[in-house]
Amino acid sequence: MTLRCAVLDDYQGAALTHADWTSLGEEVEVRVLREHLADRETLVEALADRDIVVVMRERTPFDADLLRRLPRLRLLVTTGMRNASIDLAAAAAAGVTVCGTAGGAAPPVELAWALILGLARHLTVENRALRDGGPWQSTVGQDLHGRTLGLFGLGRTGSRMARVGAAFGMEVLAWSQHLTAARAAAAGAQLADSKHDLLRRADMVSLHLVLSERTHHLLGEAELCAMKPSAYLVNTSRAGLVDHTALLRALREGWIAGAGLDVFETEPLPADDALRSLPNVLATPHLGYVTEANYRTFYGEAVEDIAAFLAGHPVRLLHAG
Repeated sequence: MTLRCAVLDDYQGAALTHADWTSLGEEVEVRVLREHLADRETLVEALADRDIVVVMRERTPFDADLLRRLPRLRLLVTTGMRNASIDLAAAAAAGVTVCGTAGGAAPPVELAWALILGLARHLTVENRALRDGGPWQSTVGQDLHGRTLGLFGLGRTGSRMARVGAAFGMEVLAWSQHLTAARAAAAGAQLADSKHDLLRRADMVSLHLVLSERTHHLLGEAELCAMKPSAYLVNTSRAGLVDHTALLRALREGWIAGAGLDVFETEPLPADDALRSLPNVLATPHLGYVTEANYRTFYGEAVEDIAAFLAGHPVRLLHAG
């Protein structure tokens, strides 16, 4: 019997070209869906006849209700080894196997630095002026050398951020709830005394934490007010780390100089969202992980996950913990 597979949210049409799906032979028929299906009924209709679903990151939540409405579903593959939008306990109860894939830390680091550099040197303003025949040099860039980089989180991605910051000649501060001075020093950073100490001292604040109940809205009105008016906030991790309402007010009222954002509470970002038009926001459509190498890993290992499941020996299993 041929199993039917759906690949969701393939915005670029890259899934079939970044992995060898033909290796699955005639056992699996693959259908790629490029448009995001935000409407629950439309999603259920599209997946009703699917045995296997491959999801891209956390774009499409699979909660208990959706899993209940997809009785044919047997295998759910997510890119990455963590996906907070999948109810793993509900999946297990429904008899759905959930597998993940590897992913690289380098692409998000590169995107975070692209945002930092774009903000510091006003690249979008100057590029627009150059294209539109505007003034020749209208801004004065902010130096990175000698300034302070503040990192929330010093794991795999945060540690890479610290090394790049040091290469730019920046002082690197770091903070997270359980970070120690020794671990910070090993990554080339100094442990900030507190969350507010980091915010008060940093010229660039970059977030590299996992979203959880503990970190949800880690930065709210009080925290954004603690930042320097000349400082920038960069978020390439999860939108929920920052209180959206407080951030909009901070940007509009000049509590901070600006923000570089790659993640949003609603994705795709609604056309009328204020973040699209604020002049002190440099935003990208969640591109942190979108690179050739990462896509080859994501989709290549998704194919491996499906093949292993068909062979009766699933790999890279994700369990409720």
